[in-house]
Amino acid sequence: MNHELSPHEVRLKPHSRAGTLGALKASGWKSRPVKQELRENLIDKLRRGESVFPGLIGYDRTVVPQVQKAILSGHDFILLGLRGQAKTRLLRALPALLDDAVPVVAGCELNDDPLAPICAACRRRHAEMGDDLPVAWWPREERYREKLATPDVTVADLIGDIDPIKAATRKLSFADPEVIHYGIIPRTNRGIFAINELPDLQARIQVGLLNILEEGDVQIRGFPVRLPLDLALVFSANPEDYTNRGSIITPLRDRISSQILTHYPRTLAEGRAITAQEAWVDRSVPQGAGGEARGAAGGVAGSGDAGDARDTVVVTVPEWLKDAVEDVAFAARANEFVDQNSGVSARVTIALMENLVSGAERRAILAHESHAVARVADLVAATPAITGKIELVYEGEREGPAAVALHLVGHALKTVFARHFPDALAVTGRSDARPRGGAPGDSAAGGSSERGGRAGAERGSGGKGGSAKGRGPDGPAPSGSLDAPEEDSAYKPILRWFRKGGTLDLSDELPAREFFALLDAVPGLRDVADRHLPSKTDEELAAVMELVLEGLYLNSLVAKDELIGGRIYKDVFDDMAKSLRD
Repeated sequence: MNHELSPHEVRLKPHSRAGTLGALKASGWKSRPVKQELRENLIDKLRRGESVFPGLIGYDRTVVPQVQKAILSGHDFILLGLRGQAKTRLLRALPALLDDAVPVVAGCELNDDPLAPICAACRRRHAEMGDDLPVAWWPREERYREKLATPDVTVADLIGDIDPIKAATRKLSFADPEVIHYGIIPRTNRGIFAINELPDLQARIQVGLLNILEEGDVQIRGFPVRLPLDLALVFSANPEDYTNRGSIITPLRDRISSQILTHYPRTLAEGRAITAQEAWVDRSVPQGAGGEARGAAGGVAGSGDAGDARDTVVVTVPEWLKDAVEDVAFAARANEFVDQNSGVSARVTIALMENLVSGAERRAILAHESHAVARVADLVAATPAITGKIELVYEGEREGPAAVALHLVGHALKTVFARHFPDALAVTGRSDARPRGGAPGDSAAGGSSERGGRAGAERGSGGKGGSAKGRGPDGPAPSGSLDAPEEDSAYKPILRWFRKGGTLDLSDELPAREFFALLDAVPGLRDVADRHLPSKTDEELAAVMELVLEGLYLNSLVAKDELIGGRIYKDVFDDMAKSLRD
C-alpha cells in the first residue's frame, strides 16, 4: 500500500512536489483556506513554544496576544497606532505563519487552487486537460503583498478592469471574463494582502473593499463576474488620519473584525533593545543588514584590526549615553512643544544613535585613532536626527525645531545626570530632591541608584553620619549640596575652580588624550565621575567627566558658551556679571 504524503511532508520534500494535477491528487495534498492555514500553523507554533513574531520588542503582553487572537478567530484586522510603532513590520511578519509553498495552476494570474479553480481560464483548461493540468508551487514569501494607500489609487489598481487591448488581440467580447485585467487584490488570491495607511484611500475606493471583506468576492465594473477570493486582509492606520487626512468609512470599519492598538516602548529597556536591533551601529556590517547583525554588542561599533588603517573605527557608546538617547524620545513624548497627536517615532532614537556613532567615528578618523568613545558633545551635535522627525505645535514652531531638539537633548542629559549623580541643587536638611528613577516604567534605573546609594553611604561614614540622601531638617546636608560642608560636597571643588577664574574650552574634534587631559585638570571632576560612574578606560572616564560638567550646566551651576564645533564652560556668576555689564 502506497504511503500518502501529508501536506507537511510534501512541504518538507520539494523534490516530491507534484507537477500535474494528477500527481497532486496522488500525493494526498489537501488544500485549506488561507485563514485556516494561518490559524493551524499559529497553533503549531504556540504548542511548540516558538516565537511567533521575532523582533517585535515590547509587544509580548499587549499587541502580539491581540494579533494571535484575531488570527485564531479567522479575523481580518487593522493595526491602529502612531507612526514608528512597527505596524508594517508586524504585518510583514505574518507570512511566517503560511505554509512553505502551495500548489497553483501554472500560469494563472489568480494563483488558482488546481483542485478548485475559480477563474474562467483555469476552469476551461481544467476541463480540457484534466489530470494533465500543469501545477506550480507558490512560495510563502510571494504570498504576502501590500499596497500603500494614496489618493491616486483606483479601483482598477486594487480590483481590476476590462482590458480592451486584450479583448481586441484575442478577439473576445467585453462580456468574456478572460478580458479582465485583474488588480493586485485578486492577484493575491490565497495569500495575505495588506493596505498601509488605510484612511488615505478615497472613500469611493474603500467601498470597493466591502464585498471582499464580507462576501469574499469581487465584482468588475458592471459585468456579472464574481470571484470568490480566498484572502486574509490586514490594514494599518494612524489615529490622526481619522480626522486630518481622511477617514475610514463606517461600513468598512464595521467589516474589519478586530482593531488592535499599538504603542511606543513603555520602558527604557524596551527602547534600548529596539534601538540596538535597528540602528546601524556596527560599521563593519554593511548598511541595510537586518536584525541583530546591525547592532553592536556591548555598545561597540566596528570590529576591525586596529593595525590596519583601512579597517572600521571601533566606537564605544557608554551605557549611560544609550540611556540618554532613549530619554530624548521619552522627553519628546511628554513635551509641550511637540505635537503629541502626531507621535514621536521610534526612528528618532534609531537615527539619533546612528548620528551619535558617526560623530565619534568622524572624530577618530580626523585624529587618526582606531578607537573612539562617544561623548555628550556627540549627542548634542546629533540634533539633525531629531528636527525632521518631530511635529511641533504653534508654540514649538515659534521656538524653532533646532531649539526644541536641543531642549530635548538637555532634558535627557539632565535626567541621566540625576540618575547617577548626587543632587546638584539639594538644600540643607532636604531629602533627595530628585528621584533617581529612569524613564516611565523603569525601576532602579538599571542599578545606578544602588551604586549611588553605596557611594553616598561611604561618604557619609567616618564620624559625620548621614548619606547622600540626608536625614531630615536637623541632619547633615546631602552630599553635593552647596550648603554642605566643603569636605562633604561632591561638586564644591569643581565649582570653586570655576569661581577662581577657571575656564574649559572643549572642541568636538579633540583627540582622546587631549580631551582627557583638559578635563582631568579640573579639581575634583575625576573623583566625582569615577565614584558614581566607574569607567574601564580613560576615554570612557573623560566622557563621564564631560557629563558631570554638562549636568552642572543644566542645573545652572556652571555657565556654557556654545561655539561652532565646541563649547566653553565657565563660572556662572562671572557670566551673569558680564551679561549685566554688557
